[in-house]
Amino acid sequence: MQTITTVSSMISDTEQEILRLVSDRDASTAGLYAMCRYHLGLDGSGSSGKRMRPLLGLLAYASIAGDYRAALPGAAAVELGHNFSLVHDDIEDGDTERRHRPTLWAINGVAQAINAGDMLFTLSRIALHRLTDLGFSDTKVLRLTRLHDDTCLALCEGQYIDIWASQRAEPMSVELYFDMIGRKTAALIAASAECGAVLATDDENIIVRYRAFGWALGIAFQLNDDLLGIWGEQAQTGKEPTDVARHKMTLPVIYAFEHAGPEDRRRLEAIWRTDKPAASQIAEAVSLIEKLGGRQYTRDRARSYRDEALAELVAAGVADAEALDSLRSIIVGVIQA
Repeated sequence: MQTITTVSSMISDTEQEILRLVSDRDASTAGLYAMCRYHLGLDGSGSSGKRMRPLLGLLAYASIAGDYRAALPGAAAVELGHNFSLVHDDIEDGDTERRHRPTLWAINGVAQAINAGDMLFTLSRIALHRLTDLGFSDTKVLRLTRLHDDTCLALCEGQYIDIWASQRAEPMSVELYFDMIGRKTAALIAASAECGAVLATDDENIIVRYRAFGWALGIAFQLNDDLLGIWGEQAQTGKEPTDVARHKMTLPVIYAFEHAGPEDRRRLEAIWRTDKPAASQIAEAVSLIEKLGGRQYTRDRARSYRDEALAELVAAGVADAEALDSLRSIIVGVIQA
């Protein structure tokens, strides 16, 4: 079984599992299901993303139990839950483009986009019901339903912190930033890995290790994204590094503000107050952030969490060499810091 072939099959099978849920049910609601397929990139109109979260869950399951297909409903639930949050995030952030296409609300309006996001959330819970049909116990299905709900609660909490912080003049602290990304990013990736482990084994020690693996990977993933948002190459990432121009308070920026002297802080604040900073101002801000250690600190933390993720995976002691290679390839693929 070749890793590339297996990963491709996992993604394809997850999308087929999702299509079962977002196919038209009747003519009167066909537009709603079409909106869901558009956002998910399942209508042929654009990119569907990397499907990293469901892929992690399937690889976790396969590394313990073998054939991944029994875990597909859990993978679908994870991806649908992730995408409900993206639809709402786009509205809250006022983003008009995602993956080089107009966002759902930009096309259909805020009211219908909110409704489609709510639909994706509901379908993410319905996705779990098929686990019963596949022979999993009611105890396991209930456990995953609770994990799903706890994770969605964490997503909402993290988004609250993000919005609250964006409305304040002062940057949030580094400590609060880690709290926020733990809820917004790491919680879902941890839940993906935990979901696969719960379905594959009753050994709580293994389940705890896989969740810890996903959590550390989630933090590393976000920190890597923070670096790419300022210093990434467009050809490599597929998007222009615009975080400074958009005044995004990511870890390199927050760290720089915390460690800036009076003059450097004054310059950063002036640029952050400028509605549309010029290219020279953006370059100055990037230079200041790097000089104040924001880039190096973020890179060091990303690498530390990446190494922690790998250590947890090895410590679980159940994954065979091929499964470990597949999971490592995801880590290498998404953590480029």
